[in-house]
Parts: sequence; structure tokens; C-alpha cells
Amino acid sequence: MHFSPGAPILRSYDLQDWEYVGHSVPTLHFGDSYYLIGDQAYIQGVWASFFDYHASQDTWYWVGCINFSTTYIYSAPSATGLWNRLTTIGKCYYDAGLLIDDDGTIHISYTYSNAIWAAQLALDVKSERNGVYYILVTHPASIEYVLKSSTVFGSYTINALASSGLIDTPDGQWYYMAFIDAYPGGRIPVPASITWGSDDFPTVDLVSGGWGSSHTSTLPTVPVASPTGADYFTSIGHNWEGYHNPDTSKFSTGSSGLTLYTATVTDDLYAARNTITHRILGPVSTATVKLNHSNMSDGDCAGLVLLRDSSAWVGVKRDSGAYTVAFTTGLTMNSDWSTASTGSTTASVSVNGGSIWLRVTADVQPNGTKRATFYYSTDGTNFHWLVLYDGCELGILHGLSVWHL
Repeated sequence: MHFSPGAPILRSYDLQDWEYVGHSVPTLHFGDSYYLIGDQAYIQGVWASFFDYHASQDTWYWVGCINFSTTYIYSAPSATGLWNRLTTIGKCYYDAGLLIDDDGTIHISYTYSNAIWAAQLALDVKSERNGVYYILVTHPASIEYVLKSSTVFGSYTINALASSGLIDTPDGQWYYMAFIDAYPGGRIPVPASITWGSDDFPTVDLVSGGWGSSHTSTLPTVPVASPTGADYFTSIGHNWEGYHNPDTSKFSTGSSGLTLYTATVTDDLYAARNTITHRILGPVSTATVKLNHSNMSDGDCAGLVLLRDSSAWVGVKRDSGAYTVAFTTGLTMNSDWSTASTGSTTASVSVNGGSIWLRVTADVQPNGTKRATFYYSTDGTNFHWLVLYDGCELGILHGLSVWHL
């Protein structure tokens, strides 16, 4: 996608608790549109990609097809980085998967012209078990097929499984990690144990024919960094990403937190550079920010946004030296992800210059209300309800942004 840095890496020791540890693509160096210069790159960029560890080289590799035309390869000595672009290939290995064989040979499986191909170099996920090669192929949106062969280049036999990848643990346990579409919260990873049949095909251990509401792991629990809690922005962690590549001269971090300078003169939030985003958490998510707006100039806007192709935000505007906290809704995109509407302000309250706290609470449960509530506070304790928004089913990101009207 268009988030920068791209291809986030998460780590877990028990397949339940995960933490962000890095990004495989530090900057989306794929053209000016990824910097919001002259054009935009919404829903372009990093899609289904893969990465793996090459033991004999002691190197991690990430591979992904960008803009359906070019395959980019990045490498790093550790999953946590530093990642650098290694090379590009003038061919699209789309929805590819990687296998680094026991002898170090690199194989790619990928889709092209309605067929599944294997190349010596690495489709969705490929692995080797007991001398058998597997390709896992997703048939959107509910079935995944397993292809099995005794050699990399086939021929393959096929069986249905369910969509994503196989995991084997050091003690010989096998798990299937899939994702489920949990609209409006997005795609959520879910694990299940695997049973291997006498035919060497894996079967997912389901509950009454479906995913269980909970999963019991026999792996030891290891604490990881919490996905919730306060962030004082002494630096920008890997759980935050820019909406396109940022203008690095227009923000800073440190002991005073995150300072965003006006990077764009526009009436279109979707065109504003340096919007920093955080993936929304379910089932009910609350984001609160303290905003010091004392140095804003006339025409500046700064706020907290529930962001996607249908968006709304609460924030501070300064006009003729006066400050208002305002709710703006109706920001929408066309099917080609160009801006359809820049929205309109439907509620506002006068405030003094200084600091203000902004808050959004969103219910993103598939069977929930799909509503968001926007608040503000002048003391950080007493929050005032500003508006109830019925459009949160299309907003899956919390974002912070500053721009100039």
C-alpha cells in the first residue's frame, strides 16, 4: 500500500502476542506520486509480498512487485534492519512466495496469465516438509489450495485448505496462520493448529467447521511491547506510518514530542503531506492526542482523523487569530481513489490558544455499531462530546495531520 515506511514486520513468540519490530521498505522510492508530488499513490505500492531468512548467507530478503511492473528486492542482516534495496527485476512476480531450499537455492512461485509459475530465484507461501514442496494458493476470498510435489518444478497435486501460510515451531508443532475479513476493522490474522494426513497434505483443525472464538497455544508466553498505551514521540516507532512518503524537513521528534509543521497548502486532507497514521485496534478503539496549537498560523488546520476513502476529523482551525475546535465530515474518494469531496464542517466550538486534547472512539466490530464518537477537552480530564459519526465503517486508521487552507 501507500504507507511509508512499507512492509511492516511483527514478531511473536507464541503466535498470540505480536509487536512491531521494523519495516522491510524504509522509503517508497517508487516515483513522485508516492511523495504526493503531482499525483497520489493511494492503494498502490506494497501489496502481497514475502520475506525470509537465508541461513547460509545470514541475510533476510524481502521481495515484492510494485505497480504491477517491477519486482523490488530488499535485504538486511536482521529482521529489525537495517534494510536496503538490493536490486530490481524488470518483471512482476505478483502475489509471490519464497523458498530458500536446504542447499541455499532460492525459488519463487508466482501468478502470471492465469497460471501458477515457479522460478529459480521464489506464490503466496512455499515451504518444504520431509522432502516435499508445497505452494499455497489463495482463491479469493475463502479458499486456499495446497499444491504438493516432490520437486520444485512439479508436477503438483492439489488439495483445498482454507488463506495464508504454514508455521512450524522448533519443537515440531505446525500451525496455519490465515486472515479473516473482519469488516470494518480490516483483515485480522488468526491461527489454528495443523494435522498432517497420510497423504502428506495438511488439514486445518477447525471448530464445528469454522474458526474457533479462541485459540489455545502450547507455546510459552513471552511478553512483548503492548500495542496500546501512551506514545510521547521521542522518536517515531514502527507502529506508525506516513500516508505516502513524508517531507522529513517538516516534522521533528524529541523530548517535547512530535512537532508537525505545515507541509502542504490545500483544502484537501487527502493531498496533505505528513499525515502520520496508526492502524486502528478492535473491537472498540480509542485514540487520544494532546495538541499544542499555540504556534499555528492563520489558515492552519491540525487534527485527529478517522481515515480511509470515507473520512472525518476533529481538530483545531485558526482564522484571523481566533481558534476553533471543529468536526469535519463527508471527506470521500472516488473509485479510482481521487478525491470526490473535501468534506464540510458541521460542528465547531471556540477555544483559546494553547493546548487541547482530541479523542475518537470507534466501534469496529463486524457486528458492532460501526460508529465513532469525537470529543475534545481543554484540561485533559473532562471531555466534551462533539459529534457522533455513523461513517466509521470506512475509516480504519487513526491519523494526525497539519495542513494549510
